Amino acid sequence: MIKFNEPNDGQVISFKDGSIVTPDKPIVPYIIGDGIGIDVTPVMKRVLNYAIGKAYGVSKEIKWMEIYAGQQALDICGQLLPQETIDAMKKYRVSIKGPLTTPIGNGFKSINVSIRQQLDLFACVRPIRYFPGTNSPMVESNLTDMVVFRENTEDLYSGIEWKPDSDGAKKIIEFIKNELGESPFRFEKNCGIGIKPVSKEGSERLINMAIDFALNEKRDSLTIVHKGNIMKYTEGAFRDWAYELVKNKYHGSVNKDGTYTIKCPKSNHVLTIKDCIADNFLQQIILVPEQHEVIATLNLNGDYISDALAAQVGGIGIAPGANIGDGYGVFEATHGSAESFAGKNRVNPSSIILSGEMMLRYMGWDEAADYVLKGVIGAIQKKQLTFDLARARAGKKFIRPKSKEKNTAEEIKQELMKLVPGATLVSTQGFGDAVIDNM
Repeated sequence: MIKFNEPNDGQVISFKDGSIVTPDKPIVPYIIGDGIGIDVTPVMKRVLNYAIGKAYGVSKEIKWMEIYAGQQALDICGQLLPQETIDAMKKYRVSIKGPLTTPIGNGFKSINVSIRQQLDLFACVRPIRYFPGTNSPMVESNLTDMVVFRENTEDLYSGIEWKPDSDGAKKIIEFIKNELGESPFRFEKNCGIGIKPVSKEGSERLINMAIDFALNEKRDSLTIVHKGNIMKYTEGAFRDWAYELVKNKYHGSVNKDGTYTIKCPKSNHVLTIKDCIADNFLQQIILVPEQHEVIATLNLNGDYISDALAAQVGGIGIAPGANIGDGYGVFEATHGSAESFAGKNRVNPSSIILSGEMMLRYMGWDEAADYVLKGVIGAIQKKQLTFDLARARAGKKFIRPKSKEKNTAEEIKQELMKLVPGATLVSTQGFGDAVIDNM
């Protein structure tokens, strides 16, 4: 059994009347994460602590409590995700984590998926925005400004699958053949099987959260992204349930072009609801990104879309993410663990810093969140960059010479100075300092 070091003077965040209630000294569990988590997570904590102090003085403070998952947990207790970690996330409601790696194959279930399912974090929320000074493949990157709401607990990511030629796969194949009266399988042997559950309840709560966000933030449009032209009873149902919700709960009116309009009763703001087939949507976000603001979609589509959009504004390294349920929020770095860079104090910590900014807003500490955002924007604009962020800004990949010799730090610095003239190359910790200096 694992025991965590709970702060004696901390308080527990509560959930009342559908809202998070944050005390002045909340206990917030954090997971350092695998690989570069050891570099980026401490920097995030330091940046958030400074922003909170700048916004509120000594009246408010996060009481951090380390919990374990991933390799660290495996080393301590032989489990990738101990039950004590899940229990702590439930008790304290709001937590943040560095990148976690799940071994491929070998029967390990994704740690991230397990956390989402066990806490019923049904919405993966990914804001995608452009930070001036960041290079991207887009001519007008500032036109990409979206928030993706991705259903987080169903679809093909639910983990219901059977290995090829396993007894379970054979039984499912036989059952489907009997139900349909014929075999729909091109090849029955060596055939793996996965199940794609999509429910009305699961779809509606995700879409409801997306609509409420769009109305509260006075966004002009919400797009339901689906592949309902092919998967009619799952993806198609998701689209149909969305429009039913718009009509029945929000009293939406249909327009001549088939879209719907909702008027917010408090602000009279008008929101347009439309839908788009997923493959067409992936074209539109490149050709006309300004036509989409808030996105509601299923799990697999949302995974592709979130990362594709992140590339349009400079890469996943500056993309934050949150997993939200009823009264629970887990915020996370959206990139991988990059094991080869672990402990080198070189990588860009923006993703987890900006996820921390999202966490502060979720807690109701908007003033502190504003300072974090201001700091990140200022650091990037002033070219205070880690090597990977500088490389992204230059819009180029760092090309290593064809030799077995590793580049020295000075050689890397000189090369990146050529790519971004006038830049100040900083370490992971140095970028945190730059964010603080620019608040």
